[in-house]
Amino acid sequence: MTQSLSVSNLSVARAGKTVIHGVSLKIAPGKITALLGANGAGKSSLVLSIAGALPVERGEVLLDGKSIKGLRPENVRRLGVVAVPEGHRVLGDLTVDENLRVAGTALKRRELDNAVERALETFAELKPRLAVRAGALSGGQQQMLVLAQAIVSQPRYILADELSFGLAPMIVARLVPVLESFAANGVGVLLIEQFTHIALRISHYAYVMERGRIRFSGEPDALRQNPDILHSAYLAA
Repeated sequence: MTQSLSVSNLSVARAGKTVIHGVSLKIAPGKITALLGANGAGKSSLVLSIAGALPVERGEVLLDGKSIKGLRPENVRRLGVVAVPEGHRVLGDLTVDENLRVAGTALKRRELDNAVERALETFAELKPRLAVRAGALSGGQQQMLVLAQAIVSQPRYILADELSFGLAPMIVARLVPVLESFAANGVGVLLIEQFTHIALRISHYAYVMERGRIRFSGEPDALRQNPDILHSAYLAA
């Protein structure tokens, strides 16, 4: 069976209102899949539903062809599907080291130590701050910590929601190669990104979402050559 993380004909409601209408989408291992669209298009709701944090009204969430719909978020994460939500969400009262180790609670001690070491090799900036409360880090350092947590959890798929939100361009430039390295090592990445030029430059496939529906799916080059598709989606918000 072909490995993938996918949703099929998915509908999701929030506060009694359907915000995702029959969406189908596939994330392949070792590839970056961009999901673009205006604020309020339903992108974050889609990520939360895949991660088990929002209930699904209709349709399926499939991991390697098997349904994971209805699983609790911690069980979805245990299967290797790791959501990196918008807003640099760390455990602010815990230290950097504690944040990293919490991300690997399913690992044995030696595996966890090795996973933390790999994360710190990627983000050497965090090494001097291991004993610092995560809430005291800058926004850029917090986003590094969020991605470092993802490394520790040894994901098969990462759902990255607006990594660049509120960050300086130089920090964004620091984070983008990390996503590319995930894909190079066989991890499937779903990338929601406000800077569409970055998303289209590094992605292998792209979807455009508009008012809870997929309006485009195809090669990133098609969007670069037809910017009116994206323009229309953002104007429709």
